[in-house]
Amino acid sequence: MSVITVVVALLAGLAAGAAARPLIFARAVPRGEPNRRACPACAAAYPSPGMGGWLRATTGRCPSCHEKIGPAAGLPEGLTGAAFAALAASGATGWIGAAQYWLLACGAALTIIDLTVHRLPDVLTLPASAGTLLLLGGAALVGESGSFWRALEAAVLITALYLVLVLVGMGMGDVKLAPAVGAILGWSSWTAVLRGAFAGFALAAVVGLALMLLGRASRRSHLAFGPFMIAGALLISALAVD
Repeated sequence: MSVITVVVALLAGLAAGAAARPLIFARAVPRGEPNRRACPACAAAYPSPGMGGWLRATTGRCPSCHEKIGPAAGLPEGLTGAAFAALAASGATGWIGAAQYWLLACGAALTIIDLTVHRLPDVLTLPASAGTLLLLGGAALVGESGSFWRALEAAVLITALYLVLVLVGMGMGDVKLAPAVGAILGWSSWTAVLRGAFAGFALAAVVGLALMLLGRASRRSHLAFGPFMIAGALLISALAVD
């Protein structure tokens, strides 16, 4: 993969992260509270109108009172940009590549929200799943290597698994994200489905154990699982796709 492709992906990721910042600000609120549209300190609109307002929003401060609001300065931009560049370096191309980038763009925003308030809002999970399936359908129509029917079957299977896990504390946001995870993995193989599902749980277990050893969490602490679902699925999908 050429350096130019990686740089273009990085710039696209920075732009996607900046575009997602107002949505993250609006939805990163505890469950049951109304979405935010203005600075809690001075009630100024966030972001302020115009391109300049969008650029000022990336500082993570209110344009009027300069209080820290929204995601930290450069967080969604840097996270999405770095992830896009890594995906480009893996060789992601075609419609399957588009599906991976789409899930990654939605997933970066979901990661920040889930880590902040432990929720995965429908405004991102449902488009993530629908868009991933739609783009995989495009991959099938142009004859890219993979199976759309297996992707659909895997989407149903992984969703059913997470529905069962709701009984032991899994959130419904994870269930609504599950079709995207199952589909992106199922496109490649059933082996990828098994590895991707396992990778999500393994990553969560490793991070949870590390937090407990550092005294930052206990066995009763609630760990945001969405980021690990997304990371595991995209990692295995990127490695599995030729």
